[in-house]
Amino acid sequence: MKIPIFHIDAFTKNVFKGNPAAVCPLEYWLEDEQLQAIAAENNISETAFFVDHGDYYQLRLFTPQTEVNLCIHGTLAAAYLIMTKIKPSLNQIIFGTHSGELTVKKEDKTISMEFLAHESKPCEAPKALLDAFNIKPKEVLESNYYLAVYNSEKEIRMLWPYMQLIKELDRLGVIVTARGSSKVDFVSRFFAPSVGVPEDPVNGFAHCVLVPYWAKKLKKNELHALHLSKRGGEVFSKLIDDKVIIAGNATLYMEGHIHI
Repeated sequence: MKIPIFHIDAFTKNVFKGNPAAVCPLEYWLEDEQLQAIAAENNISETAFFVDHGDYYQLRLFTPQTEVNLCIHGTLAAAYLIMTKIKPSLNQIIFGTHSGELTVKKEDKTISMEFLAHESKPCEAPKALLDAFNIKPKEVLESNYYLAVYNSEKEIRMLWPYMQLIKELDRLGVIVTARGSSKVDFVSRFFAPSVGVPEDPVNGFAHCVLVPYWAKKLKKNELHALHLSKRGGEVFSKLIDDKVIIAGNATLYMEGHIHI
């Protein structure tokens, strides 16, 4: 059996940047064990599989170790493939996922998705979090993640994380952020070693936390951000009531076939 496979870099216009995902269009669903084996063999953070059902696409997403309900950069990569190579006339796609129905839109040159905003509350910083970085944050908040706010973009770039301490925290991960330079509104990085992601190249879900925070601080609802991992990435976002619109670019790095 030959299965098409595409390697797509999400949240970037340039290959070798952004967050990589593998995307496999399927005519029908394979056994779960086969899907997981393909994701493990790909050995990148996310492999997206989809089946065309006519009026919607059923989407499933796998890390090398397990299936996940939803992944923003994997969804962006799948939508990019459909809208550029498979059905380039489409400006909107409905994905059926384990998290429910998700509508993805092509807007100008970006692809956008809508998610619930997650408000963070100020908290006393756990000692492990303060000790986990070489620079202390000026403010710490909590939601499903810890949000550590720093004084400058320079500090975010200079951070060195101690992964073992981050792994011991009682949250899914730690977002570090600061106001951006004159070119962007804010910058961030994301660490989640407890779920197998020491540092994510670009994390979409982190922006469901970041956007409400910076919209309030900067008094603006349309935000442009950079993710300052080694690969780097660019995220465009809007806050509309209790929803966050997350948008980005993607680019094709490689295409081929899997033989099983």
